[in-house]
Amino acid sequence: MAPKITAITAQQRHPQRVNIYLDGEFAFGLARIVAAWLQVGQELTAEDIARLRAADAREQAFQRALRYLGYRPRTEEEIRRDLRRREVAEEDIAAVLERLRDLGLVNDPAFARAWVDDRTAFRPRGRRALRAEMRQKGLPEQVIARALETVDEAALAETAAQKALRRYAALPWPEFRRKMSAYLARRGFPYEIVKEAVLRAWQQSHPDTPSAPQAGVPPDNEETPCMD
Repeated sequence: MAPKITAITAQQRHPQRVNIYLDGEFAFGLARIVAAWLQVGQELTAEDIARLRAADAREQAFQRALRYLGYRPRTEEEIRRDLRRREVAEEDIAAVLERLRDLGLVNDPAFARAWVDDRTAFRPRGRRALRAEMRQKGLPEQVIARALETVDEAALAETAAQKALRRYAALPWPEFRRKMSAYLARRGFPYEIVKEAVLRAWQQSHPDTPSAPQAGVPPDNEETPCMD
């Protein structure tokens, strides 16, 4: 004979969960949403109990993902990594991600666009640096490529140079060129764009210079710092 539910009580420390008692003894805990169809007097077969526990594990994984999303938007891969660290089963991770997608709570293309927009507005980066950052977030290559399609590297390099101009404006041209070039290179801008942005920044900060210095940045065989 299958065991019978003799009590369903709320957990004091976790009000969104309940305790299930079978034949007068505590059997297991469940999320309220999983236990919603249960009632006292109902019999549960071993298969019923297995299904309830599996559904509860999946619901707990979903709630964990919601808490993780509460701090900031996340990519699918970030959520996947977090759930794996907590030893959530792969099939449950897949189900959680599908549920989050259906609810519009994860959206990798939107995340990538927002990442590029944020960097454009506050911390200008070249495509190389942006691609590296988004790869670290686990975004798929095709999503990254689409997000980078409208990036104007020349405009971003000028914006980045403007942010650093006060720091370097008083330097003589050779040192100005070297330091500004390194600054822009660390932010992922390519050689030709760095060269033009450096010259424009110099001309802006030295409008009375009779003739502009020769445009250029240190040759390719000169050492440049790694990206920060």
